[in-house]
Amino acid sequence: MTTQNRFFDDMSKLMTNAMGVAQGARTEAETAMKGWIDRWLADRDFVTREEFEAVREMAIKARTENAELKARLDTLEAGRTTP
Repeated sequence: MTTQNRFFDDMSKLMTNAMGVAQGARTEAETAMKGWIDRWLADRDFVTREEFEAVREMAIKARTENAELKARLDTLEAGRTTP
């Protein structure tokens, strides 16, 4: 009876150790993959979301100002051609 219990205890320890090794390998693989992805993205010169949003806001502001200036110019030109 004690041999059977010892066998199951040993099997339990073996499985626990195997799971620990598998978890360590998983963590190491995730770390390596994240590092590879970070390097790949850095080499591609992608912009960050913050940089994109800042340039987007600048473009919206420039378009708005351009539309306002065009409207003023059209008004000035219309006033000059009419006697």
